[in-house]
Amino acid sequence: MKITVIGAGNVGATAAQRIADKELANEVVLIDVVEGMPQGKGLDMYESAPVEGSDTHVIGANSYDATANSDIVVITAGIARKPGMSRDDLQATNAGIVKSVTEQAAAHSPNAILIVVSNPLDVMTYVAWKVSKFPRHRVMGMAGVLDSARFRAFISMELNVSVEDITAFVLGGHGDSMVPLPRYSTVAGIPLPDLMDQATIDRLVKRTRDGGIEIVNFLKTGSAYYAPSSSAVQMVEAIVKDKKRILPSAVMLGGEYGMKDVVVGVPIKIGKKGMEEIIQIKLTADEQAALNKSATDVKASIAKLNI
Repeated sequence: MKITVIGAGNVGATAAQRIADKELANEVVLIDVVEGMPQGKGLDMYESAPVEGSDTHVIGANSYDATANSDIVVITAGIARKPGMSRDDLQATNAGIVKSVTEQAAAHSPNAILIVVSNPLDVMTYVAWKVSKFPRHRVMGMAGVLDSARFRAFISMELNVSVEDITAFVLGGHGDSMVPLPRYSTVAGIPLPDLMDQATIDRLVKRTRDGGIEIVNFLKTGSAYYAPSSSAVQMVEAIVKDKKRILPSAVMLGGEYGMKDVVVGVPIKIGKKGMEEIIQIKLTADEQAALNKSATDVKASIAKLNI
């Protein structure tokens, strides 16, 4: 098993470290355009292997030749939104970056499964799918796993119970239009509405929607990377171990949930082939309307692309 992580920033480097520590691959390749940075971080990670007891070989490189024949490619490349930068500006810049790295990754690893982490997530997943020309089951975006993890963390804080007993579902786009589903969120099998009132649920849902910006506001000059990297690696592990995990992920829809030609977060089964099935759950009229709105927002953003 060979796994490439594109982008040696905080998210990419932390993801590479987690993959190595879990021994999910024989080789991890960390790629970045900055000369020396992926090589230095890769060497540093490999020197931690004797302590961690991992035989995963980590290397850093600037050339995509080192990525040849990767089984999985995790794309974290892109810039963070800067003060004064509009979402459209961010999208245009990152679309160009994701287009470039996807072209090179796909050329060197034509049979790989792509996991996209770059923002804006749903649109960048569309870019990777469009540019790679891979079938949709081999291109997935990491968003729902992260948003669900945040929802679970906030539920755990509220109820003072173990995160292990909490299951949560968040669908839709990654951002303001995400669709948390309290009805399908449980604590040891008990539906969330049976454990807290609607006002509390609404407060936790809002905090989940604002989960990324809450961290940005604390850090001032950076954004989240521990939880995003963990979430991406959970998807990697589901593929490597053929676990058949049901995880909310951003994928191209072909009629599911009444939607086509748009990337949006839905529950999928992840195994060695990538996305092995889209799970269609019953939604209330309000939930479906919220998901439709989320998809409409993503479609509007996709329409602005120039690829």
